[in-house]
Amino acid sequence: MFASPALPIILVAMLHLTLSNIAATSYPDFQLLNAKQTLIETKRLRPLETSEYHKLPNVSESDQGNWKLKLVHRDRLSSNNTNAVHDHSRRFHARMQRDVKRVASLLLRFSGGGSHDGEAVYELNDFGSDVVSGMDQGSGEYFVRIGVGSPPRNQYMVIDSGSDIVWVQCQPCDECYRQSDPVFDPADSATYAGVSCSSSVCYRIENPGCHAGRCRYEVMYGDGSYTKGTLAFETLTFGRTVVKNVAIGCGHINRGMFIGAAGLLGLGGGSMSLVGQLGGQTGGAFSYCLVSRGTDASGSLVFGRGAMPVGAAWIPLLRNPQAPSFYYVGLSGLGVGGIRVPVSEDIFQLTELGNGGVVMDTGTAVTRFPTLAYNALRDAFIAQTANLPRASGVSIFDTCYNLSEFVSVRVPTMSFYFSGGPILTLPASNFLIPVDDVGTFCFAFAASASGLSIIGNIQQEGIQISFDGANGFVGFGPNVC
Repeated sequence: MFASPALPIILVAMLHLTLSNIAATSYPDFQLLNAKQTLIETKRLRPLETSEYHKLPNVSESDQGNWKLKLVHRDRLSSNNTNAVHDHSRRFHARMQRDVKRVASLLLRFSGGGSHDGEAVYELNDFGSDVVSGMDQGSGEYFVRIGVGSPPRNQYMVIDSGSDIVWVQCQPCDECYRQSDPVFDPADSATYAGVSCSSSVCYRIENPGCHAGRCRYEVMYGDGSYTKGTLAFETLTFGRTVVKNVAIGCGHINRGMFIGAAGLLGLGGGSMSLVGQLGGQTGGAFSYCLVSRGTDASGSLVFGRGAMPVGAAWIPLLRNPQAPSFYYVGLSGLGVGGIRVPVSEDIFQLTELGNGGVVMDTGTAVTRFPTLAYNALRDAFIAQTANLPRASGVSIFDTCYNLSEFVSVRVPTMSFYFSGGPILTLPASNFLIPVDDVGTFCFAFAASASGLSIIGNIQQEGIQISFDGANGFVGFGPNVC
């Protein structure tokens, strides 16, 4: 179904998904990480030139007729600082700084404890696009390119599975950050219509306001970023698919870590996200493949029932009434080298009060576990990598290795044991990552400052991940991408 660039053979071989009833399946306890090739790829990454921004196709057609959006990693978007684009160490530190703010933002949100006007309609059953990554531009790691308004103006937007609003910067721009495309001007769109203060849609956002008869919105993020403006109905275009009457924020006052993108495409579980607004028409179904760092490839984002793969390992989604935007999964344990780490399943439990639990998040890079679980995981990994030369900790990572003299290294596998039986064993590149250009690799996990666990996008890269909102499941695989 997914027309995605193939991963190197070593990665294809090392992604394992199994169900508990397949007892005969066995997995290697160790795998190879091609350290030399990984470093070469970090140095040869070619950022998109400014002239390419508007030429990059925003959709490609799969072999079964589904439309999917391109996902681009932030590394591919060029910056005014060209040295930062080519300097992997600087990109890494910028990414970690954003990640710390992202996690703080999530923790702050947690501590804070029928038909409607303009119901969205669409012209095709399934649609989507490729996903790109852009690291030097600001908050959020993965960008999607969609058309806004009529005629459509293509814009890069950050995808965020933990947010429930779609918004773009708008003219007149009283306060705007730098973005790659011209700022959207609603005066040039034939389909722009402000949401009235009396509309039921206005009451679905938090803390709505009213000005000149139009609904006002304001979103504050925990890292100090914000967007403020008018709530409006507008048309979004995904290739040949036209989605009408989507409620979006038209931001006239915007600030924060979104530099490069025109705004944010919320894919969370709430009613105001794009997924929520499409509702029963797509069954809350979407699937994505996040492109691996340091490559020129694109990932993908697909909406609709046709995006649900056959042969995936499915686990139930858990609901937290205290945080309905987030996608929770049941995690029962962790494994290193085929050996289960000695931590209690209780440490990952979502309590009746809405505390703890495990969230899958596209906006967080590094997976966080509660300190007790992280320490046990890290110690188990260190014990099985005693033959590798250690290096000093870097940024948020306390477990690093000097692999400058190695072509490839043998490392223990890393596994997530999900409640009910499925096991996800990660490719080596998803947990031992380069942090500079000279051969320092770090164990890409960190301790959480709270009981909340977050499965970040580094650990999700290259794996087909599908959400079936109608039935309440998330699937892994069966394909790498």
